[in-house]
Amino acid sequence: MRQLTLDLLPESPPSLDNFVAGGNDETVAALTGWLAGALEATAFCLHGEAGCGKTHLLLACGFNYIDAAANPGLDGVTADGPLAVDNVEALDASGQIALFALFNQLRASGERLLTAAGQPPSHLALREDLRTRLGAGLIYRLQPLSDAEKAAALAAQARERALKLTPEAIDYLMRHAPRNMRALSALIVALDRYTLEHKRAVTLPLLRELLTQEATA
Repeated sequence: MRQLTLDLLPESPPSLDNFVAGGNDETVAALTGWLAGALEATAFCLHGEAGCGKTHLLLACGFNYIDAAANPGLDGVTADGPLAVDNVEALDASGQIALFALFNQLRASGERLLTAAGQPPSHLALREDLRTRLGAGLIYRLQPLSDAEKAAALAAQARERALKLTPEAIDYLMRHAPRNMRALSALIVALDRYTLEHKRAVTLPLLRELLTQEATA
């Protein structure tokens, strides 16, 4: 499954249009308004548990994307344009100083900062001045999709590809695949390719075959 998730990501890049909102319509509407300039704030923070779609939205915004988990010191990051900083809680001491300075530069130039973390800014173990800056902006929680919403999204994505998925097939995927929508969407792409290559319909034996093959790749 790790190989499948990494190598067969959905063909369409993350966008606001292909984000499965579920119960997050208000959050997506606020983010869309902020990106369009309808809401005046330098900072916008998304928080929520892993797999709820934070990274998707940060990538969808079109800002310069930085993953603090991979670059905790924010080395080489400049305020030449709007920034999207993922996993803010992973910033080290120098990265926190850098983000504080970047925030001030972005605010002075009228640019914006979009961040994401597992918790709201007030609950993060960050230096106080940075926590205050982030906490003064717009803060929205992303709710995870329910199993029913994930199943409905899978069915819709399958229909778009003219891929016939029975309720039993969707239930099997929900029980045996990673539970975040990015990975589940990757499975739809993989299934579409696999059925075309082998000229077979989607059946439970085919699903088991594909998932076993990817797990041992």
